[in-house]
Amino acid sequence: MSASDPREASALPPHWVVVTALSLLLGLQPVATDLYLPALPQMPASLGVSAAAVQWTLSVLVLAFGIAQLFWGPVSDRLGRRPVLMAGLALFVLASVATVLAPGLGVLVVARAAQGVGLAAALVCARAMIRDLYTPEQGAHVLSQGLSGLGVIALVGPIIGGITAASLGWRTTLALLGVFALASLVFIWRRLPETLPQHRRQQGLSARQRLAQWHGIVRQPMFRAYTTLTSSTYGGLYVFLAASSFAFIEVLQVSRPVFGMVMASMSLFYLGGTLLCRRWLPHRGLTGTVRVGAMCSLTGGLWCAGLSAWTLATDTLPSPWAVMPGLWIYAIGHGLHQPCSQAGVVASFPHQAGAASALSGFIMCWIAFGISAVLAVWMKTPGMAGTLHPLTLGVGLGGAITAWVALGLVQRHGRPAVEQHAVS
Repeated sequence: MSASDPREASALPPHWVVVTALSLLLGLQPVATDLYLPALPQMPASLGVSAAAVQWTLSVLVLAFGIAQLFWGPVSDRLGRRPVLMAGLALFVLASVATVLAPGLGVLVVARAAQGVGLAAALVCARAMIRDLYTPEQGAHVLSQGLSGLGVIALVGPIIGGITAASLGWRTTLALLGVFALASLVFIWRRLPETLPQHRRQQGLSARQRLAQWHGIVRQPMFRAYTTLTSSTYGGLYVFLAASSFAFIEVLQVSRPVFGMVMASMSLFYLGGTLLCRRWLPHRGLTGTVRVGAMCSLTGGLWCAGLSAWTLATDTLPSPWAVMPGLWIYAIGHGLHQPCSQAGVVASFPHQAGAASALSGFIMCWIAFGISAVLAVWMKTPGMAGTLHPLTLGVGLGGAITAWVALGLVQRHGRPAVEQHAVS
């Protein structure tokens, strides 16, 4: 429970409800991306556009997701988490219907942007309600449980997506996103109570006051450290999400169901990382757990960069499974970093958790959008087009930057100014 607002254990939602809600809300992000990736190579021929143009269905989702968080975060601090969750999930469901019925790329891109807006509400509130209920280290522990649930969802999703795309096509695959969001909406409506007490809600702020609030949040060293960490580790993962379907299906010639297994294996190792995080947090703390994650990020990145060097030296494509060890190690590191960084982002802001969560997410998504723009150019550049280099060099760079942040900024500024304790 929050150190700034001690609450009796009986006043907290049941633990299984919190963990299930976190799993569903956080799991909506990989469902919105990973599940449809096996269908991505089908879209250019169906819609009559280039492979680079289809990348906008992912890029615009991330862009809308980032911008919308700046709206939903303050709204959830004022109105509470529950109404924002209900509105965001309902929007995601309606946008999913539009993606299935889209006659062309333009409508599909607009509908994906609307999904990004709904997704933003889900993730902002999921991260913020952790600070509503728990202290930073308790929150990281509970969040690791929710992210383990996300890992299971992400494990099953790409397999289902690959089979569905191969047998029923990309439109049916996109319909599954709406089904998942609808199930999440029903669970939140039936089971999750409001987590933000009335006396901790903020009054409406003017534009100048809002800018001053964000400025104050950004000046907090712990916020900067963990926002940079979550952005860098997600940046490397985003390279995988954006480039992997073309790298594996088009370059390495694996089937869509097998690519679904590749995606599922990434989720399995990510799940392993969250389980290790849960085990090590009580003994190593946030910064100690992040140190181990840094070694995984760096090792995985070096493996991928080394494959690019080997490919250039031998002019030979590696086996698909030779690519995987580096990606798996990176995924373990991502599973260690994410619970720590997402809990650390809101740790210093018990009364502004929604705004802090939103600002961090906005920064992360703009970085991901920038990466997608570079990838779109990279994937058309002679010497890069039709190769593994956008994937392997991108993940390699992401691993190096993540390790630098984790071993530098986070070690200097990653501990709460005042160690807080609460009754579990």
